[in-house]
This record gives sequence, C-alpha cells and structure tokens, in this order.
Amino acid sequence: MNRRLVGSITAKGGFASERAIAQKFNNYRKDSEAQAWLRYMGYEPDKISELHAEVVPVKISKEMAVKYGLDINKLKHDILYKKSDVQVRIYLIYDNTLFVENVSVKKANSDADYNQVDKRRVDNYREMWGFDEEIALWLKYFTGEVKPPEGYARRDHRRLFFDEMPEMIREKIVDFFRKNKMLVVCDVLKGRGALSADWLIVARYVKEKDITDFAISDINIAINFFGRGDVRISPMGNLYIGRITMQRKGGTPDPTKLQFKIKPCQIFELRG
Repeated sequence: MNRRLVGSITAKGGFASERAIAQKFNNYRKDSEAQAWLRYMGYEPDKISELHAEVVPVKISKEMAVKYGLDINKLKHDILYKKSDVQVRIYLIYDNTLFVENVSVKKANSDADYNQVDKRRVDNYREMWGFDEEIALWLKYFTGEVKPPEGYARRDHRRLFFDEMPEMIREKIVDFFRKNKMLVVCDVLKGRGALSADWLIVARYVKEKDITDFAISDINIAINFFGRGDVRISPMGNLYIGRITMQRKGGTPDPTKLQFKIKPCQIFELRG
C-alpha cells in the first residue's frame, strides 16, 4: 500500500469541507478522485453495491447513535474519544457485510502553520492518561487554569511556561509524556471506540490557484509520522511530542485548556 495518496479536489473557491468530501465519496461512480481514495482504502469501486457517506456531527443523540452503529451504553465514551468527521458505509457486491470507514478531515491553507487536533481541560487528560496530582497541578499552572505561585520569573503573568518551572518538575513532565508518547499521539489523532478514525484526509487550500489538493493516509501511518521524534521542551516553552505541539489554548473560548496541534500539510511529505 502507498504510504499516502495525493491528488487534487476539483472544487473551486475555498476549502473542501467535510461535507464536500462526503459528497465526493457518495458520487464515487463518477468521481475519479473518490475512486482513488476507495482503492487506497482497499475497495475496488466496481465491486461496491452500495455506499453512503455523511458528516458525523459533533453532538450525537441516542436516536442518532443507532444510525452510526453505536452502543447506547458506550455513547458517552465514543463521543469523548470521537475523531471521525466523515463516516463511509460500504456494501460489496459479493458480500452483504457492512464495512464502516471513519475519516478524520483536517483543513489548512497551503501556507498555514498549525492545526488543532485536540483540546481539553487538564483534569480530562488526567482521567485519560493517569498522570499524578503533581503533574496535573503544574499543567494547570502552564495553562493558567490555576494561578502560578509567586517567586517564579514569568514571561506571562497568567501562567508558567515549561522552561520557567523547576528542573525536577520539567523532567517529571517530559518523562511522563516520553513514556506514554504513543498513547497520547493515538488519542489526539485517532481517538478510541466506534468513532475513532481509520483514515486521515488533509485538504490543503492553495489560494494562488484557488484549488484544494489532498493527501489521504492510513491513520496508523499518520500516527507513526506525527509521533516520530523525541519529547522535549520547545524554544517557546511549550512541549514537543514528536511532531505534535502541546500548548495552552489561549484566546476565546476555553483559554485555559491544553491544546495539541500538528502541521497537517506535513503529511504531504510522506512518500507515495
């Protein structure tokens, strides 16, 4: 299998939205690009009897859960770890089995820097990853959720950067994320449960040409790609986790949440 597939979406005039990508899948019989996506995913278009693709909403009711094949008893868990933006349901001619493919979609300008992939309160991440109270407290100092104690030189009176923390604390935080790097990377990119992502599509808008090109990758390849590299404090006092940056959300809303960001256009660097 190719590591990623690159092509060009023919729609003009801005980003190819999640809805546009779902429409392309639904129009796969006439859309050569959607056919290429399906082949990359392991499906021969002429072997498909039915295909239905749609945008997965942010909020899912119990009634809607049935539509997406979710277990009502696990609905809260699946929504908490949701990473799929488009769901593609496929029936093959020779097999009446339903195949479900979940796609995470990231949109970026060709000259864009970072794109958020996850944000939550520190306590939510503590529940997910199990770091101790001390790490949780210093992460709250980092986001500004808790006002930092006096006595530390600060570039920002609202919070502490990692390079402003005591060395022992810095090492403890780096050590935790180093030991749990793949868990963290998987959760922020793939998620867990029935709405976790199987595939990543990056839609890159090239303003000069007024087109959107794309790269599609198996989510596990994307995880390995963005997770590649050490865990270390950045020159700006944030945290690098491979190619992922952990920083304070800032701005509005949710200014004191932790935020994880990637440069989605880097996926185009993967060789086909």
